[in-house]
Amino acid sequence: MKRTALVLGAGGITGVAWQLGILIGLRRRGVDVARADRIVGTSAGALTGALIATGVEPERAAAVEAHGFGTIRPDWERGAQALALLNDETLDARAIRAGVGSLAVAADVGDEEPYVASMARRLPVHDWPAPGRLSITAVDTTTGDLVVWDGAGSVPLVRAVAASCAVPCVLPAVTVAGQRYMDGGVRSYTNADLVADADAVVVIAPRNPLRARRIATDDEGDPDRVLVVKPDAASVDAVGQNVFDVSRWPPTLGAGIAQGESLASRIAAHLA
Repeated sequence: MKRTALVLGAGGITGVAWQLGILIGLRRRGVDVARADRIVGTSAGALTGALIATGVEPERAAAVEAHGFGTIRPDWERGAQALALLNDETLDARAIRAGVGSLAVAADVGDEEPYVASMARRLPVHDWPAPGRLSITAVDTTTGDLVVWDGAGSVPLVRAVAASCAVPCVLPAVTVAGQRYMDGGVRSYTNADLVADADAVVVIAPRNPLRARRIATDDEGDPDRVLVVKPDAASVDAVGQNVFDVSRWPPTLGAGIAQGESLASRIAAHLA
């Protein structure tokens, strides 16, 4: 029997809307990818993954206002420095991530606790599913190392999701056990390499908000094993230019639903 995995990538607020739309569209055609043996979530995908892995219906999740994310107040000066680092071809990837982490911790983007509380409001269920069922990625702001939480330890689900979604210099880094963590997308758009042992993988990869060349792009690979879903033309138009624009939630959700419906037979065959 195939070991299946669902990988949900980074993409800002509209990325969550689009992913939920894809899942709703698939379910309307009888395909429930939330039943995959393992779900990996990064950034936007961490929130989407936590919702579906804890049994929240995608339709219910999508009905919650996007404004539940709270106020977003980027630090544009440090953000520009972070983007320059992410596109620096002279440094190794770990050093770049550590540098971005330093900027993320110093960024003037508000306090972390209101942000974490806003994430808690987005998650109807705060308990992890069975250990190993859901993996949430984040990056240590000091070392630049990837961390993966899967419910086996004492890290609260809400803090894990908030950390994974903490786009550097846009949202505050999140403290877990005394250490600060930032967006798992700083290491990879999808972190799909974490499911290299799966027989059939579906990667749902919205537009990454970091726009960097130096982030690992591991969502491709053997097309017989990995099926990558990216926004189609209608979804790109629905998202617009700003993945943090909450007003784009309804059109992006709708475009995702239509795209999911159109992909159902292809994804069903891939997972069979």
